[in-house]
Amino acid sequence: MIINSQIFLIRSISRTAPGESISSFSQFRSGLQTSLAPQLALKLLGIQLVLICVWPLLANGADYQTGADYQTGADYQTGADYQKCTTILSDVERLACYDQVTAHLPPPSPALAPAPAPAPAPPVQVASQPGSRVAALNDSFLGRSWELDEQSKKGTFLFREYRPAYILPLHYSSSINQSPTSPAPDHSVLSPEPSAHTAVKYQLSFKTKLWEDIFEDNGNLWFAYTQQSHWLLYNRDISSPFRETNYEPEVIFSLRTDVDLPGIRWRLFNFGLVHQSNGRGLPLSRGWNRIYSQFGLERDHFALFLRPWLRLPDSKERDDNPDITRYMGDGDLLMNYRSGENIYSLLTRYSFAGGHGAVQFSWAFPIAQNLKGYVEIFSGYGESLIDYNINQTSIGLGLSLMDWW
Repeated sequence: MIINSQIFLIRSISRTAPGESISSFSQFRSGLQTSLAPQLALKLLGIQLVLICVWPLLANGADYQTGADYQTGADYQTGADYQKCTTILSDVERLACYDQVTAHLPPPSPALAPAPAPAPAPPVQVASQPGSRVAALNDSFLGRSWELDEQSKKGTFLFREYRPAYILPLHYSSSINQSPTSPAPDHSVLSPEPSAHTAVKYQLSFKTKLWEDIFEDNGNLWFAYTQQSHWLLYNRDISSPFRETNYEPEVIFSLRTDVDLPGIRWRLFNFGLVHQSNGRGLPLSRGWNRIYSQFGLERDHFALFLRPWLRLPDSKERDDNPDITRYMGDGDLLMNYRSGENIYSLLTRYSFAGGHGAVQFSWAFPIAQNLKGYVEIFSGYGESLIDYNINQTSIGLGLSLMDWW
C-alpha cells in the first residue's frame, strides 16, 4: 500500500509542471490523509516536502546535463569530421573539408592582450649649475688630465698629455756656454764646444697609466716621459748638430684627494721617482735622480702644482754634478691659467741652500682650429742640464704640438 502510494506520488509529480507542483501535492495529500494511518501520513508528508524543494533543481540539472551531452556530442561529431578530412589526399579538397567542418563553430573569443609594460622611468638628470660641485668636477683640468673621476677614466696604456709639447724654430739665448764645467773630476771640457745664440728648441712629453684603481676607485700608477732638445740647426758650418738633449722618465703614483680649502680645492697628490740625464760621456755627462711629492690644487680655470723634491745621492765616482741642487733648486711651483683658447703657464724653481733658481713663462694661443702658437721666456739657471750652473735669459717662438690643458 505504501509503495504503491509513493509510486503514484512520483508519477503525479513527474506529470506536473514546475509551476503546478504545489497544487497537485495538496490534492494528493488530502486523499492520503483519509486512507492512511496518521503515522504513514506524516512520513509521506515529509517525502512530499523534500520532493517539492528538490524538484526544481533536478529539472534544471537535467536541462544542463542535456546541454552538456549535446555539446559533447557536437565535439565528438566535429572530431570525427576532422579525422575524415585527414584521409583526403588532395590538398584543395582536404582544405575545403576543413572549411566545411569549422563553418558551424562559433568564432573563438579574442584573447585578452597583455597589459603593456610600464615605461621605464627616465634617468634623473643632475643639473650642473654654474659654481656647483658637479659642474666643477665636469670642468676640472686635474680631473681630466689625471683621470681622477669616474667620468674621466680611460683605462690603461693610453698615451696622454703630460707637459707642454712644442717646437720653437726661433729660440734666442743671451748667453752661450762653450765651456761646460762641473766640480766632479774629469767633467770640464778642455776645448770650446759648439754653441750659438740662435737655435731650435723642442720638447716632447707624454704619460700613460700602468695601473688603475689600486685602492678600489682611487689610486693610479703612471709612467711619464719628457725629452727636450736644443738643435743648432742654423750652424751649417759644423753640420747643424744637436747641442743638448735631456731625457726624463718618471714613475708616478697619483691619488685623488678632493679636499676643500679656503678659496681652492686640493684635488691631487702625486708621489714620483724621476731620472734626468743627457746621455753623454765624459766630460759632458750630466744627470741626477730625485723623489718628489706633488700637490695639485685648482679653482675654476686655475691650477697650481707644488712639488718639493729630494735628490737621491750618488757615489762620488758616479756623481756628474754634486752641486746641482744649489742651482736647480729644492722644488718647483707651476701655475696654469686658461682663458678661452689661451693657456698661460708660470714655472719657478728655487734653491734655499744656493740662493739660485729660475723663472719660465709660456703662452699658448690659437691660430687656426687645432693649431696654436707658443711663446716661451726663460730666465735663470738650468734651462738644460749642460747649462745647470749657467745663468741665461732666452725667448722662443713657435707652435704648440699638443693641447696639454
